[in-house]
Amino acid sequence: MTTNLPYNFLTFTTQALALPVILRNHQAGDPLSLESQTAASILVVEDDPRTGDNLVAGLTGNGYRAILARTGEEAFFLIHSDRPDLVLLDLTLPQRGGLEILAMIRTQQNPPRVLILTSHNSVEDRVAGLNAGADDYLGKPFSFPELLARVASLLRRVPTPPRSSTLEIADVQIDRNARTISRSGVPIELTPREYDLFLYLLEHRNDAVSREMLAKDVWRETSRFTPIDNVIDVQMTRLRRKIDDPFPIKLLHTLRGIGFILREPEQ
Repeated sequence: MTTNLPYNFLTFTTQALALPVILRNHQAGDPLSLESQTAASILVVEDDPRTGDNLVAGLTGNGYRAILARTGEEAFFLIHSDRPDLVLLDLTLPQRGGLEILAMIRTQQNPPRVLILTSHNSVEDRVAGLNAGADDYLGKPFSFPELLARVASLLRRVPTPPRSSTLEIADVQIDRNARTISRSGVPIELTPREYDLFLYLLEHRNDAVSREMLAKDVWRETSRFTPIDNVIDVQMTRLRRKIDDPFPIKLLHTLRGIGFILREPEQ
């Protein structure tokens, strides 16, 4: 989709954002050095030639390895062959639509992060995109510095080496290294956003967590001029369906007027 990019679209550079980003396949606990860090790979899926070329040039100029797919079919091939760390995904594409590409990505064992970048920017569109499994959503026209900040936020999530890779609450077990979760021995498939949300709640078990905390710490929203409470509620509903609904003991609870809590069951 064509977008009205700012005239100085490619002139925005920030030294902090220009540093290479560690790839997601780095193993927690491995020593990190400048020599061992590799520029993250970003797949830009955009059918408008000018927008796609400008995005690739801007991202490359800020230290990323950016590649371009102009059709859904080309994106489908590159996601499997190139294994990008992040996908910037337009929704309206020839051959295969953006949501179809997103659904395919979510079937992968170690899927890339997905930032939807589209002119479809109503609240309903944002909720639908996030509900389909996107990690973030940015409407066109957009500010390139904001795009860089969102890209960096999605890619910098390299976990601090934990004392133990396994966390448990009741009959739920989560493996932070493998990013897998199971309950009563039954594997539960979560999107990357759902996983991050549940891990955050687990790390704050038995404590009230507000929507403001989730917006800041999970969604990385530093400004709430555009409230995302409805997006958070949608994700919590989806998470509850997977974690709680099939099981007799409920762990996720809504605190009216406050937020949410992941609570240990009473003995």
